[in-house]
Amino acid sequence: MSKVPDAQVMSDLDATADWAGKSGKGDTLRLGITGFCWGGRIVWLYAAHNPKLKAGVAWYGRLVGPTNELQPKNPIDVAGSLKAAVLGLYGGKDQGIPLDSIEKMRAALKAAGNPAEIVVYSEAGHGFNADYRPSYNKEAAQDGWKRLQEWFKKYGVA
Repeated sequence: MSKVPDAQVMSDLDATADWAGKSGKGDTLRLGITGFCWGGRIVWLYAAHNPKLKAGVAWYGRLVGPTNELQPKNPIDVAGSLKAAVLGLYGGKDQGIPLDSIEKMRAALKAAGNPAEIVVYSEAGHGFNADYRPSYNKEAAQDGWKRLQEWFKKYGVA
């Protein structure tokens, strides 16, 4: 996944949404996205990319970090240009996404005034919704899923 350019991912997601609308398989007026880990990062980027997106839910996606030619921006870099409401779900014990990066993202979102929220589950680590991993945290996973459903309903996806 790290070798796929963000631009290609955005294009692929656009093509998928377009196909879903044209084929009758989806309602592009209620377009939403969710993703986990690498996909959680993509949720933030896609919310800044596609003006047709209503809402997104990012599960423990990286917010800051090094950039390169393939991944030229991080979610914190696009916090001010979100076109959709994003809910971020993060683990307080995530070794790969430090709490200070979550707080930096919260501050950037607040400064931008975008409809976004970040929830941190203090006892959860990375991958807390993956029930096949030792990091699975049932309480955080169930609460996160409930919040996802409420978020999508609130912003017209569900």
